[in-house]
Amino acid sequence: MQLSRRIRPRRVAALASVTALVLAVSTSAGSGHLRAPASAAGAGPITAARGSAFGPCMISGGHTVQMSEGVPTSTGYSRSTGTVHALTLMVDFPDAPGPGDALDRYREFFPQTAKWFRTASYGRLDYRPEAPIRHWLRMPKPFKAYGIERGAPFDPGYRDLVQDIVGAADPKVDFRDYDFLNVLITPNAGPSALDTVLSVTFAGNTEAPVADGVPVANASFVYSRQDDGSGSYDRTGYRVLPHENGHVFGLPDLYTQDGGGAVGHWDIMSEDWGANNDLLGWHKWKLGWLDASQVACAATPGTASYTLTPLERAGGPKLIFVPLGPRTGYAVEVRTRAGNDEAVCRPGVLIYRVDADVDTGMGPVTVYDSQRDSGGCTRSPNVQAELSDAPFGVGEVFKDTKRGVRIEVAGVGSGAGAGAGARAGAGADGEYRVVVERR
Repeated sequence: MQLSRRIRPRRVAALASVTALVLAVSTSAGSGHLRAPASAAGAGPITAARGSAFGPCMISGGHTVQMSEGVPTSTGYSRSTGTVHALTLMVDFPDAPGPGDALDRYREFFPQTAKWFRTASYGRLDYRPEAPIRHWLRMPKPFKAYGIERGAPFDPGYRDLVQDIVGAADPKVDFRDYDFLNVLITPNAGPSALDTVLSVTFAGNTEAPVADGVPVANASFVYSRQDDGSGSYDRTGYRVLPHENGHVFGLPDLYTQDGGGAVGHWDIMSEDWGANNDLLGWHKWKLGWLDASQVACAATPGTASYTLTPLERAGGPKLIFVPLGPRTGYAVEVRTRAGNDEAVCRPGVLIYRVDADVDTGMGPVTVYDSQRDSGGCTRSPNVQAELSDAPFGVGEVFKDTKRGVRIEVAGVGSGAGAGAGARAGAGADGEYRVVVERR
């Protein structure tokens, strides 16, 4: 049975109310603090003005959307470029004592998580996990006494747990020195990940418990080992933490109650189990990992030709966005088997719709399948298969006749022939030429 059918979808515990999304956690490069002045920027340092050529592509969500795909990212989340300091604590309980050395739990996630972010960000995010307490941090109450459920932001159980974590860690930790908090719960606390997933992130929450005078506003909690049964846990099990930390940086969940059927394995915010995968180009722009020169805003009626280089390779043009209005549009990028995308079985041009007005876990992104009802091409276990062959190849066309949009993969880029990781028809470096027509 596919793991995605057995696991209850994980969700970010964002904010109890829209007004809670105001605390800025951004800091200057090289220094970590859980809180910064309320005027600080959000997660991604996107500076393009709405009145510029990028204005039509800077979609935004309505006031009722708690965690939007809009750009720039709202304030309240951790900075996603430069050096960030992640306070990492290993926590156990009297009724669930941590097995073995607490640093073994730490090593399940590091240095793999830091390496994943370094690769995904092209080196723009210097993720520094810090474990000042190198033993299990014992809580004063049994795990069951906290009544942990994945409910409202910092519900009473979580509030009590965070206060106990702060009390136990305070003699050795100054919470003002860190950008966000990772809590690695002993894996024998709570149910198996095959039954339910307790791992959760509280992001941008001004009503969070306070430590050393600052709200613990961005915190990721990781529980049982999410083993997909393929025998690859030692290599891929860490990826639940990059997913949860994605929320710390302001990214929403892309799966829905039906699982990963909207985006498949094309973004770690959709599926974080199974083989390694990257983030969508839209998310990389949102996080400040792509420059304005790497993004094309196709807002003008007419026909325009673009060359795209693989998302997994640093440098070069990476993303085309075709706005359909102030809240939505189509994104176009090239995905190949490289970097964090180790499982791509049909490289090509990925086309998807981004809806800034759709909330986390409700399907804010939809990938369009060039090979509908094919069953997909992946053989990786526990990966949503149908969308694995979604990318469009040379000569294939995406049409939205109602909106007057036509996107054609017209040919190769500047190279000739087929390079490593690229489908036949792509340029020597995996480049593709894409033509966008709009009425």
